[in-house]
Amino acid sequence: MHIEFRHLRTIKAIHDHGGLAKAADALNITQSALSHQIKGLEDQAGVELFVRRSKPMKLSPAGQRLLRLAEQVLPQVEALAEEFSGLRSGQTGRMHIAIECHACFEWLFPVLESFRKSWGDVDVDIRPGLAFDALPALMKEEVDVVISSDPEDLPGVTFTPLFEYSPVFVAASTHPLAQKPWIDAADFRGQTLITYPVERSRLDIFSQLLTPAKVEPAAIRQVELTAVILLLVASNRGVAVLPDWVVREVKYNSDYVTRPLTETGLTRRLYAASRTGDLEKPFMRDLIRLAGEEARRLQAA
Repeated sequence: MHIEFRHLRTIKAIHDHGGLAKAADALNITQSALSHQIKGLEDQAGVELFVRRSKPMKLSPAGQRLLRLAEQVLPQVEALAEEFSGLRSGQTGRMHIAIECHACFEWLFPVLESFRKSWGDVDVDIRPGLAFDALPALMKEEVDVVISSDPEDLPGVTFTPLFEYSPVFVAASTHPLAQKPWIDAADFRGQTLITYPVERSRLDIFSQLLTPAKVEPAAIRQVELTAVILLLVASNRGVAVLPDWVVREVKYNSDYVTRPLTETGLTRRLYAASRTGDLEKPFMRDLIRLAGEEARRLQAA
């Protein structure tokens, strides 16, 4: 048998309306065309689908089986059509985000909460981009956005600037280096450096200062949570380098101080990397807008 969606809609319409005339009106076709369609379907099946001369028109046992198929399939087809319509209009879609900035989890959650309220039909997920190669995954459409501070020249990928930040030195207020107006690479010799559990190449302190200067701290201690890093620093268990907005956002007391790195300070920029074509999607544009607004709030705090 060659069953088409129109056949399933016909069977259901006749069952729902109890006769050819009303079913034809509901399907917006002539009664003659509907009768011809039923005859063709019965010829294919080799069985009668309706009990003849019954009022209202009733389905035969074979027709009932076809009705059950229609009741299963048609709602799925309609749901798929609505999904495709949402995709065309930019109201639905997927937003899987990979984060190459460990501290950005705290910054991103308020953004996604605002995003969710406006785009409830967009599937949102967050993946720690530090655990895999996020940018190749973006190009292979495994993720849709990569939050990164390291832009690359990649075909079909656009890096949209979000905001600038400064990595700053953090130490206990009683630490000897707290007396200095700024911190140089050489000052990290002999220090215990507390960092996020991230490879060196992805940490600003190494990529922007220590590695170029060929300076190695005495020890490195990796800690997952920003609040714990600051607790350890305030207890004089080591020093840290964090984005300035992170320190401002979670600062609890005056037991630690911040100092710029180098006399002129360091400035970094955070980007949202996405496939260039996806920037036309309304929800993608809105995510970037919300991210910029949250960044300005953090910088003004």
